[in-house]
Amino acid sequence: MKKIFYLCLIGFLISCQNPTPADLIVYNSKIYTVDSVFSVQEAMAIKDGKILEVNTTENILKNYQSDKKLELKDKFIYPGINDAHAHLYGLGQNLRGVNLKEAKSFDEIVQRLVDYQNQYQSEFILGRGWDQNDWDVKDFPTKDTLDFLFPDTPIALTRIDGHAMLVNQKALDLAGIDENTEANGGEIIKENDKLTGVLVDNPMSKIKAIIPPLTKAEVKEALLKAEAIALENGLTSLTDAGLSKEVILTIKEMHKNNELKIRINAMVSNTREDIDYFLNKGILKTPRLRVGSVKVYADGALGSRGAALKEPYTDQANHFGAMVISLDNFDDLAKKLAKSEFQMNTHAIGDSANSVVLKTYQKYLNETPDRRWRVEHAQVLDSAEYNYFSKNIIPSVQPTHATSDMYWAEDRLGEQRIKHAYAYKRLLDEAGVLPLGTDFPVEEVNPMLTFYAAVSRQDTKGYPENGFQPQNALSRKATLKGMTIWAAFAAFEDQEKGSLEVGKFADFIILNKDLMTIDVNKVPELKVQKTYINGELVYENN
Repeated sequence: MKKIFYLCLIGFLISCQNPTPADLIVYNSKIYTVDSVFSVQEAMAIKDGKILEVNTTENILKNYQSDKKLELKDKFIYPGINDAHAHLYGLGQNLRGVNLKEAKSFDEIVQRLVDYQNQYQSEFILGRGWDQNDWDVKDFPTKDTLDFLFPDTPIALTRIDGHAMLVNQKALDLAGIDENTEANGGEIIKENDKLTGVLVDNPMSKIKAIIPPLTKAEVKEALLKAEAIALENGLTSLTDAGLSKEVILTIKEMHKNNELKIRINAMVSNTREDIDYFLNKGILKTPRLRVGSVKVYADGALGSRGAALKEPYTDQANHFGAMVISLDNFDDLAKKLAKSEFQMNTHAIGDSANSVVLKTYQKYLNETPDRRWRVEHAQVLDSAEYNYFSKNIIPSVQPTHATSDMYWAEDRLGEQRIKHAYAYKRLLDEAGVLPLGTDFPVEEVNPMLTFYAAVSRQDTKGYPENGFQPQNALSRKATLKGMTIWAAFAAFEDQEKGSLEVGKFADFIILNKDLMTIDVNKVPELKVQKTYINGELVYENN
């Protein structure tokens, strides 16, 4: 009897214990945790920016107490979206120029430039977003009209993919580009031995060198404007694919001063000075910033015919595209990075470029575990070379590229090679993980479009009816993982974010429809209701 009495007393005392204090309790919701078993829960308790527990509403309300409770009946919670390949700073930069996206002709481009210049009287006109594949005449534009209308104002108009640029004669003169300038990893397009004003890949650097740089205040403003767009779309983290030392250190300062909320995995741009600076310091890690990788370009883009192919382009005889880095330089850099802790993350579009990257990775990793080197885009592959991928050599892809490019990609590749392009399901089967991104501002920031494209393989008009190569569609579960935990894994951050589990950052979004069950055609219409980082509300849809 005495033993029973003491057991009852202990149970009574335990039941009288005060609930654990929390900063925020979220309950009566449907929470997709994206943990190892993809469990679904109802409530979670948060303190000091991290998750204390995820459980049933009954258990959370019984065991935790907070002055701030959020009941979310008929709402759905997901881990914060982590864009695995984007350009936040690039988006911010673009906001200061002319938006050329969705222009249906070169005449429309010209009209936008005239309207812009009438309003701003810019000393150097910048723009981005043109795509000749959207025009009735799909040839590259020429500079003649720009020379006539703007003879004394330099103009640089970047193609939507960032791998081609239309400039006027004034810009060419300032950059010292003439008919005798060598391209060296790209192309300076001519007609009848005369410059057209179109530059592809490496020659663009000469123009970039004469564009007036942003001040530090302007860099901060660009980042903040871009962050506001990202938070509105539910992004709590992203990988910025290629940043200079100056921009990275500005981000670090803004994080420290709590000016910038979003978490950033920054790839260091491939310049000797920037790489050596960070390699000498080692991996930089703060709660909101990681610097532990280098962004390398192997080739250009398919849309501008800069992707390096093993066989000629179907729609341009004897043209193979080009590597934008020499084989020796690529090999030397891989060797250098293999001796460090840094990842090598290489842009590779064409099957020739992918082949070089994959074989070089294998050569220097030599089965060294857990290096997680990445192939950014992994767009066109030789069918025999998919087996290079693993959790150590990771494909990082952008599903909306497939649905944007499908109108013209077969023209570039032909009916056989197109079968081995944008093959996301096959890449996932080989690698076991598949981080997903947007590559914004090349594509839209909205991750709902990523989800929709990955699952449906259609554009927002519902084309094609059964999806573009539907055998390579991803399941909803795989897609959500690609946008959260696999994106975190590819950045060595899966132990701190990417799922809603005990001890991880309380980064999450709230939707009013269930992404996992809603008619897939309704997904593009979904709007994020709230975005939280560290348990702090950073965006609310009013």
